[in-house]
Amino acid sequence: MFFIPMRGMGQTVSGRFTCSDKGVLTRMAEQVNTGTVVSIRGSVVDAHFPKELPEIFHVLRAGDDNRIVIEVNTHLNEHLIRGIALTPTQGLARGSAVVDTGRLLEVPVGEELLGRVINVFGSPIDAKGELKGTPRSIHQKPVPLTDQSTVSEIFTTGIKSIDVLAPLERGGKAGLFGGAGVGKTVLITEMINNTVKKHHGVSIFCGIGERCREGEEIYRDMISAGVLGNTVMVFGQMNEPPGARFRVGHAALTVAEYFRDDMHQDVLLMMDNIFRFIQAGSEVSGLMGQLPSRLGYQPTLGTELAELEERICNTSAGAITSIQAVYVPADDFTDPSASHTFGHLSASIVLSRKRASEGLYPAVDLLQSWSKMLMPHIVGERHYRIAQEIRKTLTIYEDLKDIIAMLGIAELSREDQRTVYRARRLERFFTQPFFTTEQFTGMPGRMVALEDALHGCERILNDEFAEVPESKLYMIGTIDEVH
Repeated sequence: MFFIPMRGMGQTVSGRFTCSDKGVLTRMAEQVNTGTVVSIRGSVVDAHFPKELPEIFHVLRAGDDNRIVIEVNTHLNEHLIRGIALTPTQGLARGSAVVDTGRLLEVPVGEELLGRVINVFGSPIDAKGELKGTPRSIHQKPVPLTDQSTVSEIFTTGIKSIDVLAPLERGGKAGLFGGAGVGKTVLITEMINNTVKKHHGVSIFCGIGERCREGEEIYRDMISAGVLGNTVMVFGQMNEPPGARFRVGHAALTVAEYFRDDMHQDVLLMMDNIFRFIQAGSEVSGLMGQLPSRLGYQPTLGTELAELEERICNTSAGAITSIQAVYVPADDFTDPSASHTFGHLSASIVLSRKRASEGLYPAVDLLQSWSKMLMPHIVGERHYRIAQEIRKTLTIYEDLKDIIAMLGIAELSREDQRTVYRARRLERFFTQPFFTTEQFTGMPGRMVALEDALHGCERILNDEFAEVPESKLYMIGTIDEVH
């Protein structure tokens, strides 16, 4: 039995030949670059190729029906390669045949993907039948600087706390930082809902190391919100080998690049969670025998993250705007996974466990969240002035909290008391009911325009609601809902 590489997804087919086909068989066998498995250690496979070495990143096939996929990672010598398996290696043994497909890992691209759920190989996992997209390699070069757009534009989300204090950049990268259970995935789902409704663009949801429960919940949320038809979902689940989890981000980016470059559409790329990408890279690095760096992370962490992030940009054809959830281990923002990610971002949305415990959702930390877009020449003088006044008010309130806890608010000066009341009303005004949580809260969702959000903040700063109970400002949309 010989395995002949075929075009499309690097797949191979097997065939039996009769004696009359010996000439054809010999010529085909000569064209196939076949090797032999030398060793297997978990997901790491070493293979010997007597004729020629496969290129780095080439896909190899092995096992029954060529179901085991291996990506070449390193050349050990002139005849030996070391690869990382993207599928489980059960059934593979020393001496097993390995075939070089001569191709890189590919995913199908095209409008056929809208409304579908695929894995890192581009295979559908939603039981809706086969996909017939055009195969495209997941290893693409970033757009040259000369072809990138230099215009800075605001990407509004309809969420007050983000649009006012940490506005997103069209074609930029925003990080969503927070520990476990503070609402990262809920916020991402709401942004997808608002983007599809407002911008009529395409959303790509990339689940890196996602739990199957979370993936299934997000899929149902997309259906109930009516946005699945404009969304492509790409999953590398937590139970998959580290190689598959490591490459799923590149696969999602390849799909996003198709809609930006070929279809000239704006794309919202949600990645949940970029820490799992770094974690998968760390697992791959450890399996490959590389010496760990600080806190056990891989020595190539910065390079691997940059290869992914630099492909996200704004061009004249369209823009890929990325919002990336970043799990922060033990809420430690000095962790290398968090600090390396910071350098690539144009906006940073930090979620606060303390704010979540107080019931202030979305639990955005209003002082730690920031954006490079919050400059007068980009957002305008009025927006900049209001944002600075909000930060000043909240900072003073933060400084006074210890005094209030020890002596009570009555011991503060009249001006400080006014500032505290103002800050508490602002905190409650920045809460907002979400469309994606209607079934849990019973409150209809709100999408608030930037102008309405600024108008509300301005009126609170001018003490127009000093006599109104602060509870009236909790979980509302625009300021006009206060009565």
